Parts: sequence; C-alpha cells; structure tokens
Amino acid sequence: MPDLSVTPTVPAATAPQHTGSGAFPTADRQRRYWLLVGVLAALSVVIAVGIVSWNNPMPFGTEGFWRIAQMRATSLVVIALVVVCQAVATVSFQSATNNRIITPSIMGFESLYVALQTAAVFFLGSIGVTVFQGVTQFVVMIVLMVGFSLMLYGWLLSGKYGNLQVMLLVGIVLGGGLGSIATFMQRMLTPSEFDILTAKLFGSVSNADASYLPLAIPLCILSAGALWWRSRRLDVIALGKDVTTNLGLHHRREIMIVLFLVSVLMATTTALVGPMTFLGFLVATLAYQFASTHEHRYVFPVAILTGFVILGGAYFVLKNIFYAEGAVSIIIEAVGGSAFLFVILRKGRL
Repeated sequence: MPDLSVTPTVPAATAPQHTGSGAFPTADRQRRYWLLVGVLAALSVVIAVGIVSWNNPMPFGTEGFWRIAQMRATSLVVIALVVVCQAVATVSFQSATNNRIITPSIMGFESLYVALQTAAVFFLGSIGVTVFQGVTQFVVMIVLMVGFSLMLYGWLLSGKYGNLQVMLLVGIVLGGGLGSIATFMQRMLTPSEFDILTAKLFGSVSNADASYLPLAIPLCILSAGALWWRSRRLDVIALGKDVTTNLGLHHRREIMIVLFLVSVLMATTTALVGPMTFLGFLVATLAYQFASTHEHRYVFPVAILTGFVILGGAYFVLKNIFYAEGAVSIIIEAVGGSAFLFVILRKGRL
C-alpha cells in the first residue's frame, strides 16, 4: 500500500470536484486559515459563555449561579455534539459520494426517526411519546438507524454490480416511503396526540435528555475521531473510484467504512435532538468556502467551529432575545434550504 502521508497531485480533468487551491500553497493562505480558525474559536467561546451565564438571576460566583450554569451547560454539550456529528458526517459523506449537494439525510435517517416516533403515538396513544424515551429507547433508535443503513450498504454495495448511485436512489425511495407511512398515521391521530407528536418531530436542543449524554458523547468522539484519523484517505477517496484504486486503496471497502461511521454520527444526532436536515449542508458548504482547501484535516475543524457559531448563536439569540427557543431548527432549516437552492441554481446540476 502506498504512503498516503502526502495527498497525490491529480490533473484537474481527472478530479473536477477539486479545482480549488489545494492545501495552502502559500504562507499567506496558511496565515489566513489559522486567523479564520482563531476568529471562529473566539466567537464559539463568547457564545458558550453567553449561553451559560446570560441572564443568570443569581450573583456571580455564588453556589446558585454555578448550579444554574451547570444546568445550562447540558444544552451547550448537546449543541457541541450535534455540530460535530452533523459537520463531520456531511463533509465525509459528500467526499465518499463525490457530490457537494447531497447530505447524509438522503439515506432516510430522519424519515425512519419520524416513522418510529409516529408509530409509537399511533399504536400507544399520547403515552407513546413518554414510553419512547429513556436510555433504552435511545439505544434502540440508534441501533435501528445504523442497522437500516448497514442493510442498505451491504445489499447495494456488495456483489458484482454494487453501485453507489443506486444505493443513494434506493435510500431516497425508502425515505419517501417511510415519510408517506408516517404521514398516513399522523392523519389518523387525534388533535391532542398530533400536537404532542409534533413537538418531537422538530429538531430541538430541548429534546435531548441528559441521561443520553454518557452514550452519545463516546459514540460521537469515536466516530468523528476515526473519520479525522482517516482524513488523508478521505482526500484520496474524494478524487473518485479510478484514482483511489490506482493509488492502491480498496475503494468499496473504504466507502463502506466511511458510510458506517457517518451512519453512527447521523443516528446519534437524530436520536438525540431530532431531524435537522440542512444544518450539515449549510455548515459543509460554508466550511469549504472559508477554509480554501480540500484537505479534510483542515476542513473538519472549520466545519465544526462554523456549525457551533451558527447553531449556538441561533440558540442564544432566539432563547434570550426572542424567547423562541423551539424555533432554532426552523430558522436553520430555512437558511440551509435557501443555501441548498442557491447552490443548485448556481451550479445548474446535482
């Protein structure tokens, strides 16, 4: 196996997705990158401090102040987990599929989440939302989502005619089917049951339970860490199947590993807070624009910090100024969806 410590140089005609600047060809570009990281990190610290301490009714330094700050810190940890999962998963998924438009949501994670939550209320009534909570149910949700994705990968990427594009198409169809089933069950619910269910179907930091964190944090760290550790392989995979094979990597095996880690990240964030379809796309798109490089070891930190500034800043502003904490995901989905349409219209293709 060749040494992958240096990303190979490939002609632009071979890798149309990577016509950018590469990995800091000049010292000035490198300085701009680290300045960007410093600014994003400083903004993240300011937002984190604001979330924990803003409008704390107790005097600073007292026991009551720190107790309230500790309670708010749970929301801060949840925001960080969601951002890491969404950012790393989306950037990795786009590289594996060699497409900057699609997101991991295309595989039906969120449709499966909505279908499971709807089925719980449909068959168990209003108590179904309560029954479908707790660490056991959180684990079951993650296992079902990861199992669903592995079944899709194992079936459609194995064999002589394994094809990534067919897998994505089948994922869209299955996601649409699950969404239709969920919609049908929702129409059969009573108004009170539907109101209770709706609160769970919007991605919200308040959906997360502190008891989930001891499981969610290791899953997030291990999966995101594994993808960052394989960032140089991701650089090669993003160049396409032919280039990856010529450089000595087993393309299908590498794709399977990346998709498995992506599925763990997406299952964790979806089961933790609910669907956030366009957050990952928005963060990944901005990260590539800000970082001015395609090397994943540099893109990942920018994507994570950008995501924290966006999600954390939206949470702080809407909670403390407009008192509309539940609207965070709605605002982000609106902005992310607009960015998605803008990119499609600008590129003119998928």
